[in-house]
Amino acid sequence: MKNSNWYARFAKQTARTTGRSFVFALAVGVIGVWLITGPLFDFSDTWQLVINTGTTIVTFLMVFLIQNTQNRDTEAIQLKLDELIRATQGAHNALLDLEELEQENLQVFKKKYQALAQDARRQLIEGGLDTGTPEA
Repeated sequence: MKNSNWYARFAKQTARTTGRSFVFALAVGVIGVWLITGPLFDFSDTWQLVINTGTTIVTFLMVFLIQNTQNRDTEAIQLKLDELIRATQGAHNALLDLEELEQENLQVFKKKYQALAQDARRQLIEGGLDTGTPEA
């Protein structure tokens, strides 16, 4: 499936590229060159401003790329988990889109699963098993 969104393509490719070791080495090299040129410029305010401005711009832009990558990865993981839930016999399909619920509704599900975990721990202490489903 070809993605027609230019930003998505750009963000994906940039994230792949910037995550490689040669890009890190390049960044270290840039800092090394900047440090070496310090005495040439008498460690002036302009010399410091160059690195500060450059790193600020790169950091600002990378935040958006990282967020885009994180959003895409999170959505893909959620879809994979949803498929596992959907395909597992006995699983609760109501859990498929929990990430879309409000915090109060999530707390209801969380309390139910915490109660199940407590019950499973109690069964282990009593010599039982903690496997199976609550319905079994």
